Amino acid sequence: MKIDLETYLLKQVTYLASPNCNDFPELADVNLLVIHCISLPEGQYGGNDVIALFTNELDALSNVDYVSLKGLKVSAHAFIRRDGSIIQFVPFNKRAWHAGVSSFEGQEGCNDFSIGIELEGTDKDEFTTAQYASLVEVTQALQVLYPAITMERIVGHSDIAPGRKSDPGTGFDWPNFRCSVASVQN
Repeated sequence: MKIDLETYLLKQVTYLASPNCNDFPELADVNLLVIHCISLPEGQYGGNDVIALFTNELDALSNVDYVSLKGLKVSAHAFIRRDGSIIQFVPFNKRAWHAGVSSFEGQEGCNDFSIGIELEGTDKDEFTTAQYASLVEVTQALQVLYPAITMERIVGHSDIAPGRKSDPGTGFDWPNFRCSVASVQN
């Protein structure tokens, strides 16, 4: 998988522009990859409500669980569905609004120096082999673009917002993911 260096988009991947992004701060050093998970409604897969959320088109009245999402402006750089297909919402040279109130190694505001990838899932479910394969490919491409994203700087949302966030959760196989990324690099 490759990133187009003119557009900062993954090649051969669907791109749906999210308005929920802006420029990274001047002199930003993108050096963190944050892995998230999301499903709307929670635990239901394959629908388009996550896409609607990231593009500000979600009808908050369509589901009682969405009322708290009314007016929420969020995005991720990319979303990996259960079948491994990828939708990119924000070019990798832009700041996506994925981390919220967050901190990593004493540095506040992780959106300012990180890339956010969402996996379709919940913080309790296991993720699919296809999702891991796509995530490994995206991670490898990002590490070429941003070499400061080392294995030690790939974290879950729960790591940068402890107590507030729990994703990607207990179903995410960190050892397998890290081993797969490392084996691809060698």
